[in-house]
Amino acid sequence: MFIRATPTRSNATGEHYFTYRLVESVRVGGKVKQVVLHNLGRHFPIDKAYWRPLAQRVEELLASQAVLVPLDLPPLVEREAQRIAALLRARQGAKPTPKGSDASPEPAVEAAAPKADIQAVDVESLELLRPRSVGVEHLGLWAMHQVGFVHLLKELGLSDPQRMAVVGAIIGRMAEPGSELATWRWLQNESGLGELLDFDFEQRLPLKALYRASDALMRHRSAIEGALFRRACDLFGLEPSIVLYDLTNTYFEGSQAGNPKARRGRSKEKRTDCPLVTLGLVLDGSGFTRRSETFEGNASEPRSLEGMLQGLGAAAGSLVVMDAGIASEANLTWLRERGYRYLVVSRERMRQFNPAAALPITTAGGAQVRIERVDDEEGAEVRLYCHSAERQRKEEGINERFCGRFEEGLKRIAEGLGKPRSEKRLDKLQERIGRLKERSRGVGQHYTIQLIPDETGERASALHWERHPQAGTMLTHPGVYCLRTNQTDWDSERLWRTYTLLTDLEAVFRSLKSELGLRPVFHHTEGRVDGHLFITVLAYQFVQIIRRRLDERGISDSWASLRTTARVQRRVSAAFLRADGRQLQVRKATQPEVELRAIYAALGLSPTPGNLEKTIV
Repeated sequence: MFIRATPTRSNATGEHYFTYRLVESVRVGGKVKQVVLHNLGRHFPIDKAYWRPLAQRVEELLASQAVLVPLDLPPLVEREAQRIAALLRARQGAKPTPKGSDASPEPAVEAAAPKADIQAVDVESLELLRPRSVGVEHLGLWAMHQVGFVHLLKELGLSDPQRMAVVGAIIGRMAEPGSELATWRWLQNESGLGELLDFDFEQRLPLKALYRASDALMRHRSAIEGALFRRACDLFGLEPSIVLYDLTNTYFEGSQAGNPKARRGRSKEKRTDCPLVTLGLVLDGSGFTRRSETFEGNASEPRSLEGMLQGLGAAAGSLVVMDAGIASEANLTWLRERGYRYLVVSRERMRQFNPAAALPITTAGGAQVRIERVDDEEGAEVRLYCHSAERQRKEEGINERFCGRFEEGLKRIAEGLGKPRSEKRLDKLQERIGRLKERSRGVGQHYTIQLIPDETGERASALHWERHPQAGTMLTHPGVYCLRTNQTDWDSERLWRTYTLLTDLEAVFRSLKSELGLRPVFHHTEGRVDGHLFITVLAYQFVQIIRRRLDERGISDSWASLRTTARVQRRVSAAFLRADGRQLQVRKATQPEVELRAIYAALGLSPTPGNLEKTIV
């Protein structure tokens, strides 16, 4: 065997380039001819100095015999030799024999038969080769099949390599979240996705193909999101009538000077040292994404709503649920004018609650929430003043912590008045108290502070303070919040339980960031950043399909837990020496563990992904 560089030309562009081939010389009718065993492609990664050792190593692997002096090859060359040998074995277990060749043909792949295939092998010769993960890949392909995702990509005009690159990018984000480079390495070295798709990711997927796949997805973003949501509704019998909307942001690594969306703002991961980009999501009440959009890192939450909902195409009368950050008066007016209903967290600062008029509601976790309903005089809006004992305990702890810090600061100022060298001028002390109030997170308003001047009237002799909690604040009404809606014909419990869907949206953002690799972003151009976020959103869609179907079957695990359960399954090749000296190689998936078998059964999936491949060489 040897490797040959063959000059060729692209019919489409006229470009001249070299393609590399693994070739073997055979005798045909008294003449020696060269037979191409495998096309190594245009981007063959092995340096020319290692071509001959690589071909020799492939011959050793195919011969399955021990060698006296093993070759000392770099890891990249050894890995490529293992890959090529595995591909050649899979091709019916025989070397290509040209017509008229006087070389005796090798046995072909033995077809799987319903009867038992019993062979005599040397057990001591067992080798387990090329382990590749297939569990998460099996689940991801099932989810894509449920909504016809690959066929949708074909309808949008994506070529077969582009479709495979898109599938690889999304399932890579589901299985091993990371950058496109990390996904490419996973597809090359760890995943058996190519075997399930009958596509050679190692040979046919250069790194640039993943970036181009991201570009292709962004060109069809609206069509893909709309089609996936409609198909998910059909699949689960959903009636989309509730719209959840919220924003989150993620940070970049690097300055991102060339990206106009990279802006510094309030980071939800506390990464104030990095520029940000903002992701807006519109979800249905069932948890499926209806639309996504990226904004500048310092985007204003209230200003983003109109642009998102205008492109959504949601039917008039849909109920929009959102947090206080987006629920500005201008947005509520815009929703009313266009016939939308809304259920929002009120921006009112004044808290109120009348326990005697409250309705008790038990949450799914067994806790109790009390709700006071107040209808306005015109009957156009309802306010729900809600009190949660769990939230009260949390806010009381916050109050005590901040009040304690504030009083400790006042105490240090008061103690300093008795020291000879400390600052005692009234104007400077007022400044210190003002800075202390600024850092107090609002608790300073609850204190009456008095500086007692000395006989000169310019210096302080004492500091007195008293706590006077202001009515209608977190200090007097801990655990109280207000919901506001124009859905006046629903009862209080239904409104409150619909509002709790916002906690599901918060869980979505946590999943996107911690389970599906949304953060950080390493790209520099705007389009690639948008593509990175969109791939993560698509990965979430397929995770949601899997989790919703499993939830219907009584399996309610998080995706992180499901992924951990599924990722242990592998496809491996078991190689034995037969009695006649040839090698029997069987490639199949390992048996799933008990938990994974239950998942497969709930989804109606085969417990052994991929075909059984049997070769004799």
